[in-house]
Parts: sequence; structure tokens; C-alpha cells
Amino acid sequence: MSDDALPLADKVALVTGASKGIGAAIAKSLAAQGAHILLVARNADELEKVEDAIFDAGGSATIAPLDIADGDSVARLAAAFGERWPALDMLVLNAAILGNLGPIANMAGKDFSEILTINILAQHALIAAFDPMLRKSDAGKVFAMTSSVGTKPRAFWGGYGASKAALETLVASYGEEMRNISKITTAIIDPGKTRTDMRAEAYPGGDPMTLKTPDVVADKITELAISGFATNSRFQIG
Repeated sequence: MSDDALPLADKVALVTGASKGIGAAIAKSLAAQGAHILLVARNADELEKVEDAIFDAGGSATIAPLDIADGDSVARLAAAFGERWPALDMLVLNAAILGNLGPIANMAGKDFSEILTINILAQHALIAAFDPMLRKSDAGKVFAMTSSVGTKPRAFWGGYGASKAALETLVASYGEEMRNISKITTAIIDPGKTRTDMRAEAYPGGDPMTLKTPDVVADKITELAISGFATNSRFQIG
């Protein structure tokens, strides 16, 4: 099949947390349908492995090793992006940290601050920096990865859950702002129980082989990227 026949040919997607797990799977899945992927994560070596896998499968990608918590780095990435590509078609906000699970009263302020820095402040920086390029797309899409604890509070998950609740509100507000002035649509994605390092960290005694693989989540997002969706849609991937 030629590149022109692929449904996401000529589209560009930025995926954060793309060095492993769900992020890497999303990057590979979108690339398989023709999109060029900007791979963002801190670990350059792991990003290169994902890039190689995409190239080996006939796709295209560019790595951008950086810490999304560094606002200056995000701004520089956006500036460099704008010099190379005319528009950003998909922004996948996947990168996040779990933080320490435990009682709210025992949570150190610096630990909570770290969770909010990565899971909220960095996400805002990415949206703000890439908003001009998303508006230039004929159908810009923002996917934000969430968790059930963002809507259903759970004991000992307060820090992570609060950050996901805030992320959902942030992205939904952006979607409402864009509703009548652009073609940008936003989606909240709850991947559910998935075989990832974060899941293993949260549930060290669990059996990962009973969980779905990240590919299942990635294929759903690729399906949505191709078909489109109403802004502020929410998808639970069982």
C-alpha cells in the first residue's frame, strides 16, 4: 500500500511518554497508518528503539528527547516544530507519573508538587505551546490520557487522582474554547487496566498476563484519529 493510500498520510502527531508502554504503542500504531510521529520522552536511547521499530515497519518518526516539566524546553520544541511542519494534527498527552500512593495527610508537599508539575503544569505548557499549530490543522485532535481515579476518588490515590481530575477539566475547557473558533476536537481516554510499568508499580502483586496490552489502547486511539469524534468525548477502553 502506498503512503498516499494510508488514512493518516501527511498527518503529524506528537506523542509524549513515547519511549515505552502505551505511548510507544500509540506512536507505532499511528505511524502504521501513515502519520509522521514526533516522539517525546526523557530517555533518548528508548526513543531511538521506538523510532527504529517505526522505520522498520515502513513508517516515519523524529525523536525529541526532553523533560516536559521544563517549560523552556517545551517552548523551544514548539518553535522548532513550527519551522519544520505547517501544522500539528494530533497531540497525544500521554506522559504522566504515578507518584507515591498513600494517605493524603502523609503526602509530602514536594511529592504532590512533582505529580502536579508533570501531570498538569507540563500538560498545560504543551497545549499552550502547540495551540497555534493545532489551529492550523484541518482537523486538530488532542487526546488526554486519564484514569478512573480522576472521576471516582480512591483511598491512597489522592495525588494522582487529583492530577487526572484537573487534567480532564483543563482539556475539556480547552475543547470548549476551541469549539466555535477552530476545528480542534478534544478527547479524554481512560485506557483501563493495561499491561504497563505504571500498573506494575501500582499493583506489584498483580499478574500482568491477565491485562490487555498497550496495543489495544493504541489501536482505539488510531481508530479515533481516523474516524474523528465530537469534541470533549470520553472513551473507556475495556
